[in-house]
Amino acid sequence: MRIEVTPDVFRLAQVFTISRGSRTEAKVLTVRITQDGVAGWGECVPYARYDETLASVTAQIEALGGDLTRDALYDLLPAGAARNAVDCALWDLEAKQSGKRVWDLAGLTAPGPEITAYTLSLAEPAEMQAQAAKNAHRPLLKIKLGTPDDMPRLEAVRAGAPASTIIVDANEGWSAAVYADLAPHLVRLGVALVEQPLPAGEDDALIGMERPVPVCADESAHDCASLPALRGKYDVVNIKLDKTGGLTEALRLRSAALAEGYDVMVGCMVGSSLAMAPATLVAQGAKVVDLDGPLLLGEDRENALKFDGDGVHPPVAALWG
Repeated sequence: MRIEVTPDVFRLAQVFTISRGSRTEAKVLTVRITQDGVAGWGECVPYARYDETLASVTAQIEALGGDLTRDALYDLLPAGAARNAVDCALWDLEAKQSGKRVWDLAGLTAPGPEITAYTLSLAEPAEMQAQAAKNAHRPLLKIKLGTPDDMPRLEAVRAGAPASTIIVDANEGWSAAVYADLAPHLVRLGVALVEQPLPAGEDDALIGMERPVPVCADESAHDCASLPALRGKYDVVNIKLDKTGGLTEALRLRSAALAEGYDVMVGCMVGSSLAMAPATLVAQGAKVVDLDGPLLLGEDRENALKFDGDGVHPPVAALWG
């Protein structure tokens, strides 16, 4: 078994801005695992918020040796980007070796399309209203907030897309007092979900707080071990494969979260169709799907995921799984 790690860069369709900064490209790592002439592949997006870099994640993967299995991988690498790419590559390898689709290997029903959110870049209110108007045909829009001028931006997006469902991501940018002050306005503007309003280390303030709009754990939720600390604070768990460390743990987390009464959101970092492909399996029946990474790109992988009025479709075998 041979493991190769290569960096890839995908140009974004336009500058993409959140409260933490702006970017013009998506930098990812592609992992290929070859065994007996058959290769499987996966993609991850190292994320600075979790102290990951392209170099550090590459080093984690290159330190792996010998024949790998998904079960062994769970003990060799922590939850995070490195384990994600390797885990997904192992799933793809097994699918190609067996001639079966990944969902058959995992004992899942064949996936179908799911409506996905489309994320609007953070900008001045007038520009965000123009973005919203341009995408008003989309049923679900996501806006990045977490700034001192959030309300004018939210009002502008609602004016630009009066019929779209809106979810907001505060990216840990609010305090408990700010959230409490904004909550009635979120209800008034028809916001359906709020992602991570408070910093992950300060979210105990959500305990006992009225949540008229469902609150989703993102930075506070990584894998199954994260679930106990979410009780009483959140209504929804955002599952991202770069946080769970792959499809294997993502499926476990989905089952565990649903069993504990949470709704599930399936999200992504900004990556290519290869990164989104495994997540389409986790997204089946989720309360919110946010797998719009490829829609933000100016270029993508060959055999890219299909997006249409029905949503994001599962991958063709030529892409993954």
